[in-house]
Amino acid sequence: MNNNHKRTWIEKLGDFISGKGFYLVVLICVAAIALSGYYLVQGLGGEDDPGQPVAGSASIVDSPSANPSPRVTAQPTPVPTAKPSPAPTVPPTAQPSPAVSSQPQPTQPAALVFTWPVNGAVIADYSVEALAYSETMGDWRTHDGMDLAVSLGTKVIATAAGTVSKVFEDPFMGTTVEIDHGKGLTSQYANLAAVPDVAVGDTVSTGTLIGSVGATAAAENAVQPHLHFAMYQDGNPVSPHDYLPER
Repeated sequence: MNNNHKRTWIEKLGDFISGKGFYLVVLICVAAIALSGYYLVQGLGGEDDPGQPVAGSASIVDSPSANPSPRVTAQPTPVPTAKPSPAPTVPPTAQPSPAVSSQPQPTQPAALVFTWPVNGAVIADYSVEALAYSETMGDWRTHDGMDLAVSLGTKVIATAAGTVSKVFEDPFMGTTVEIDHGKGLTSQYANLAAVPDVAVGDTVSTGTLIGSVGATAAAENAVQPHLHFAMYQDGNPVSPHDYLPER
């Protein structure tokens, strides 16, 4: 009984569907799909604003948390400022040492040491302020040196160190040797033998042999054999006693 009733309902439903009911079913399905789509769109759009259109720009907003973290502000990294390099210190230039000359430096002349040129007695002394009598000339005249009596051939030595500056024949005093002792001081040895033992330019020391006593002085040939010895400062006669040691 129930089966027949069920078959009859199914049969009736089949007849309805196969007829106009087919279009009704399709319409219901379309409406159901549209309704489902509507509610789906409303669910995506949110319940608070049902009128918000689906289309449009979407933006994402972060929801603040219960305990928001403090905002960290990025501090700008300081750009290191280039410090100017200190000006280089120029070391003091070393002062050049004075050049040492290869040339021999002049030395101060040693103090002169004087000695008597011969060991003889003074027979006519130095006299330029008072006139002295000349036996040979027979008159009174000055005497710019001293006469030292010795025998012929007695060796004559230099009174001090120096350089032989002249060797000449004087018409009155005969063979004469002159020695330059420096600073304008000279000594002369007259009435020597004709050939002295030194020449111009020779360097002598105190006591160097320069010649021997002769008889060549025409102005003093009336006197016993002797050496005529004289000294000059800047060409002017000076007393030999101011230089010779006492004896």
